[in-house]
Amino acid sequence: AVRLQHGASGLEPLAWSEDHRVSVSTARSIAVLEQLSDVHSGGQDMVIHRTAVPAPAAACTLKVGPKKEVAECKEKFASSVDPTVSQMFMLDRVFNPEGKSLTPMRGFKYSSWSPLGCDANGRCLLAALTMDNRLTIHANLNRLQWVQLVDLTELYGERLFEASYKLCKADTPCGELGDFPEFQRRHSMQAPVRMEWSGICTTQQVKHNNECRDVGSVLLAVLFENGNIAVWQFQLPFLGKESITSCNTIESGISSPSVLSWWEYEHNNRKMSGLIVGSAYGPVKIIPVNLKAVKGYFTLRQPVVLWQEMDQLPVHSIKCIPLYHPYQKCSCSLVVAARGPYVFWCLLLISKAGLNVHNSHVTGLHSLPIVSMTADKQNGTVYTCSSDGKVRQLIPIFTDVALKFEHQLIKLSEVFGCVRTHGIAVSPCGAYLAVITTEGMASGLHPVNKNYQVQFVTLKTFEEAAAQLLESSVQNLFRQVDLTDLVRWKILKDKHIPQFLQEALDKKIESCGSTYFWRFKLFLLRILYQSMQKTPSEVTWKPSHEDAKILISDSPGMGSTEDDQEEGTSKQASKQSLGDTGKGVDIDDTAEDSLHQSSDTGGREPMVEKLLEIQAQIEAVEMHLTREHMKRVLGEVYLHTWITENTSIPTRGVCDFLMSDDGYDDRTARVLIGHILKKMNKQTFPEHCSLCKEILPFTDRKQAVCSNGHIWLRCFLTYQSCQSLVYRRCLLHDSIARHPTPEDPEWIKRLLQGPCTFCDSPVF
Repeated sequence: AVRLQHGASGLEPLAWSEDHRVSVSTARSIAVLEQLSDVHSGGQDMVIHRTAVPAPAAACTLKVGPKKEVAECKEKFASSVDPTVSQMFMLDRVFNPEGKSLTPMRGFKYSSWSPLGCDANGRCLLAALTMDNRLTIHANLNRLQWVQLVDLTELYGERLFEASYKLCKADTPCGELGDFPEFQRRHSMQAPVRMEWSGICTTQQVKHNNECRDVGSVLLAVLFENGNIAVWQFQLPFLGKESITSCNTIESGISSPSVLSWWEYEHNNRKMSGLIVGSAYGPVKIIPVNLKAVKGYFTLRQPVVLWQEMDQLPVHSIKCIPLYHPYQKCSCSLVVAARGPYVFWCLLLISKAGLNVHNSHVTGLHSLPIVSMTADKQNGTVYTCSSDGKVRQLIPIFTDVALKFEHQLIKLSEVFGCVRTHGIAVSPCGAYLAVITTEGMASGLHPVNKNYQVQFVTLKTFEEAAAQLLESSVQNLFRQVDLTDLVRWKILKDKHIPQFLQEALDKKIESCGSTYFWRFKLFLLRILYQSMQKTPSEVTWKPSHEDAKILISDSPGMGSTEDDQEEGTSKQASKQSLGDTGKGVDIDDTAEDSLHQSSDTGGREPMVEKLLEIQAQIEAVEMHLTREHMKRVLGEVYLHTWITENTSIPTRGVCDFLMSDDGYDDRTARVLIGHILKKMNKQTFPEHCSLCKEILPFTDRKQAVCSNGHIWLRCFLTYQSCQSLVYRRCLLHDSIARHPTPEDPEWIKRLLQGPCTFCDSPVF
């Protein structure tokens, strides 16, 4: 459980990103909890890195006209003799975000994570919507601080102001700002309700020489109160205002819109996309989105109505899950929407007859309205929760025609006691469920104080997580942190790698030899090594007052009574026991002798031998991964260099390092090195120390030492020496990498964008 500093706010306060960060919308900030599968820690608990995106101090005022004219209109409406105008104006928080006598509109309404690979580090961006309608995009570039990249509310307001608040030139002229309906219209057309990110798509960019190059882009759809949808297109990596490519506004025609989601469908290598919009009155439909200059995308010809009845059941949440239909032998889309206490589902699939739509409702799930819904996109499982602490798991099962749901109740009261739930989110690989809880009723009474907590519940067993990691199509440990965390917990608990996992992994390595399985093996060995370490009996950061007392009693010139001598003896004994834990406390020779005697008699030597054996296996796997990456770097050098060209990469040193081990016999590496040496034509191009200009020999993959003793760390991505005071580190502090420089060619910059070769983590 992670306790929140402020109460949860917004409609869906929890969101779990693809890079394993949980955002929690609260009344003062967005708390971001990043899950790490730490290979350097021996504790069995989840490792969570906590940061926050603070709410802006100033209230957001929407731009509806010139400042002077707006101030005059506000004064006019506030003092109007017509109570329908004055009261509506005074009580509407969109018109009065600062509140005056009303409570301030602090906090966040909604947050949404982009796909992986959108920021400068290749991670997820966070779109945040405040209670006073400010929509901003944030990035976590240095791990400790969130940076606001752009304020989309301000930019969209300026666009509307320049267009005289008309969506297109053919629109009829707008009325005067002094008219209250026009004042309302201008606010509703730029007050966001929800926003959602699309998947990453590829666009073509024309260069100055008329060549076309593929550029990654992502779309952010923003739903407004009047039913309009603004679709922002961003070029990747998103750096700020300069990365905005375009902004188009679509009229959905839905009154009182409440929720938004992307519909992305792939059929026979043809991709289709649209926007699913739900209304507070009940209807749900897909709006076509025309993606200009996007490769491989097609659009719907007209809107598709999924549910048309105005039954006054508001649509609270919509999830779209891509699945494979086992009977129809084609891909399909499952759309699920929370409507009151029911779940509305719709199955979409394209056949020769066109777009087939099957829909229905799942009833009997909750006695109270659904407050949050989340979906596991790996297998299509849907989770819903109501405020009474009941969570339902819905598993889709395909039939010949459509599908049906099997659902079971997850009683959180059996795990946490009587609680109220405010939001849920499932991890990317379905291993954990995050739940926001507060105290429930006790003896029929509500709690005096509410303590908001994010609770993490496991949904998979260790065996299921291990099997999923072995059969993974992602082939990336960082993208499966929730699964590796379960494996980590099991090894630390049992202090050994299960036999079935060891054998299955060895078979995978022998059959395909993918570096992913070598990295998985390295991860298991590192966790096993940590499990063998002796845990400290005391917290190492606490100051030891006992040591100070020992020094006073043992210091010369101090008289000692019998009580002091007894105290000194007891403190010395505690000091020896602390030294036994191996946490670096200074102990005298007698304590060391006693430690060696106990190790001989207690059988510590087999444990030391076991640790040395594991350490040797770790070094062997690391060396294998290093050699494989060296081959990749040499391949890039061969493809992108001319004869006798001096690259900044120590090519000759890497070649010599690979061939220095007589036991390493890789025919691919030998052929590649032969071609490169022939191309280099006896040139060596060694690196030189920037302090003394001496040659830096390539004798170690981790560091370079010149003849004068100057030590430089080596970049693990290009094996260049990092001769600067600033460099990057991977998320788990496995390796270091240098920053790209303007002089670097494109292929070196591409190499420097790669993840860690040992743990797949991004580099900061």
